Amino acid sequence: MISNDDISEIILRSGEHLVLVAIAMVVAIAIGIPLGVIITRYPRLAQPILGVANALQTIPSLAIFGFLISVPFLGGIGKNPAIVALTLYALLPLIRNTYIGITSVDPAVREAGKGMGMTDWQLLTQVEIPLASGVILAGIRVATAISVGVATIAAAIGGGGLGVFIFRGLATIDNRLILTGAIPAAAIALGADLTLGWVENRLRQQPVRLGKLDRKFTIGGGILALLVVGLITFNYFQAVPTITIGSKNFTEQIILGELLAQQIETNTKIKVERQLNLGGTFICHEAVKAGKIAGYVEYTGTSLTAILKQEPIKNPQVVFDKIKEVYDRQFRLEVMSPLGFENTFAFIVRNADAKRLEMKTLSEAAKYTPQLRGGFGYEFLERKDGYPAVAKTYGLKFAKVQQMEFGLMYQALKDKKVDLIAANSTDGLIPVLDLVILEDDKKYFPPYQAVPVFNQATLTKYPELRPVIDRLAGLISTKDIQDMNYQVDNKSLPVDRVVRAWLKSKNLA
Repeated sequence: MISNDDISEIILRSGEHLVLVAIAMVVAIAIGIPLGVIITRYPRLAQPILGVANALQTIPSLAIFGFLISVPFLGGIGKNPAIVALTLYALLPLIRNTYIGITSVDPAVREAGKGMGMTDWQLLTQVEIPLASGVILAGIRVATAISVGVATIAAAIGGGGLGVFIFRGLATIDNRLILTGAIPAAAIALGADLTLGWVENRLRQQPVRLGKLDRKFTIGGGILALLVVGLITFNYFQAVPTITIGSKNFTEQIILGELLAQQIETNTKIKVERQLNLGGTFICHEAVKAGKIAGYVEYTGTSLTAILKQEPIKNPQVVFDKIKEVYDRQFRLEVMSPLGFENTFAFIVRNADAKRLEMKTLSEAAKYTPQLRGGFGYEFLERKDGYPAVAKTYGLKFAKVQQMEFGLMYQALKDKKVDLIAANSTDGLIPVLDLVILEDDKKYFPPYQAVPVFNQATLTKYPELRPVIDRLAGLISTKDIQDMNYQVDNKSLPVDRVVRAWLKSKNLA
């Protein structure tokens, strides 16, 4: 059942989605159509410009978002890089259709215009563009559909929109949440396509009459300018939060991000914006380095091996001291006291398979891997402490290794698409789906203590943050985080409510 709060958030996220698409399309039209016109006048530029636009279309959207995080002004996290990425994706159909539409105008019509004494500008605005308007609008139609779809990925870098529901649903294996994001996004795309299709048909049936285009451009330009100003005002000039707290893209991280945010809001006068579900380790790390977020929760083993690219170390205190020193010296980041629990990588199988094959440890599982299918996240397959090294340690040789998004692994294991996954030892879905963690009997993995990581410039500006965050040190037990994960993943309770209840249980709220 959808509550009033759910309806409010759907409306909010739909509005964010529309804002992202509308601003990106206005910017893309302002760039793409003039470029299309330019290459009709300078044909030698056609191939390189269309080639670049084609190349942009082939780059995965997450790769563009990741690249933009460290780009000044246009980059970072939030709506800015999302709008830049959407604009880049929309350029190809706009440039190509403008070029094709104008170059397809009957040369006899063009010659007739010249014979009447028209200048090149008059020929363009009063003959070529009116006759090409249907084709140009078809390009706008395609670009809009692309933008609506790609905008769902914006949630991975804190851009908001309906993708928030989709990523949240993937993380918790909640089809209701996935559909809550997918259905409105599909409705927006369908509505935009039908509207633009109707306008396109009208233009094909009744082309704009000569001599009226300049006036239409003036009116249309004024409307577009007002639209841009209105959307930018709505998007950027609302009350700006003082600091931003981020998180990675799975349930536990979202809980920990919300916990930091509520702890700060409850004990200080600082306003907090949540940019949760940002994506993987490196997106959060780059965001906090750049000051785009004030802080997030990291794991010491991940910092050591994935970020610092160093060999695994077994001693938890040595690992903590090392990353604290390097983060301070190299990144100007402060690694704060551990929260109290450790979340290590866990190799997980179905309970029925563990019993049937008598597997309790990774060493025991190794002899069966030639007949098993492994499912691993992209980051785990590339990390220094990830699959290649652990496979060498235990002699793992899977029949097939499937790369997949972290949020899809549990669903794949449940549906028997894979037989073994590498996930987190504190995940609430492990008992829910009747799964078993295989023991790391060779003690391969380093310690993964959960630690808040904050930008030092933010802590200097707001010194009251440090003691407030330090109050959480050692308070979150493994059972606590498993219970919170369980309540969100299995009971579908809102993250903010689960966190608020835990804070109250510790007399922190």
